[in-house]
Amino acid sequence: MTSGNHIVRAAELGLSLDPDSFAPYYEQIVDQVRTLIKKNKLKSGQTFCSEGDIARTLAISKMPVRQAFQKLRSEGLLVIARGKRPVIGSGRVPWNFQQLRGFSEEMKRRGLVPSARLLSIEIEEPELEVAQFLKLSPGERVYRARRLRFVNGEPVALVTSYLPARIFAGIDKQDLEKRSLYHIFEHDYRRKLQRAEEVIGAMNAGEEEARILEAEPGSPLLIIKETTYDEQDVAIEYSVSLLRGDRYTAIVISVRKPSRIAERPQSASTVLRTGEYLPPSV
Repeated sequence: MTSGNHIVRAAELGLSLDPDSFAPYYEQIVDQVRTLIKKNKLKSGQTFCSEGDIARTLAISKMPVRQAFQKLRSEGLLVIARGKRPVIGSGRVPWNFQQLRGFSEEMKRRGLVPSARLLSIEIEEPELEVAQFLKLSPGERVYRARRLRFVNGEPVALVTSYLPARIFAGIDKQDLEKRSLYHIFEHDYRRKLQRAEEVIGAMNAGEEEARILEAEPGSPLLIIKETTYDEQDVAIEYSVSLLRGDRYTAIVISVRKPSRIAERPQSASTVLRTGEYLPPSV
């Protein structure tokens, strides 16, 4: 098997099923594909065979093959985009949320290739939610920048950033496709970053989000609303990120702080956020 534009056929995989095994067929398929990837016989970015091809080769119904594809997809070993053939993925990459890093910084740190496309940027009157999170005074305006984020050339996140116009005058003249916002904040506007507060939820992709992210309408998206503060504890950015649920997961770990007074244990928890980002294929 070779990489590049070669499409892997099921007959090349050497898959087999043991009807006497306690493991269901889909698990047997997943295990064998995992092994092929581990041994580098299937490479990241390689076009994979269809469900039907595997089902015909193994003389079984499509149902267990579909289950196997879903499992491989959830592990990041198979990337399935609307209207495209399945592609071998590169697995999950941990993302440490305990460190305040921008998208580009984190992806580069993981050895991945981030990029962005600026969809729009305009100055406008903020909606109530935006004004509240940024603690704006009446009459203040914001820049609204909408960007599509890519990893290794594949769309993974649709990010809308709201920036106070009084702080970031002229930011619409900056190259927001080649430069990260965090870098611009710190180097061009001298706003040293201190912390960010995030609220993580879930939603289904609408027609527009699905089209932009190359996902199926109704597919799961993670929604992250984030407020970033500088060293003076001034809110300088409020952003809403929509991330493809098949390429990103977030895990929240709550750690109970030890009480200084043993007789009165502290009831509050310190939340340490960790997560996993599932990169698309190369």
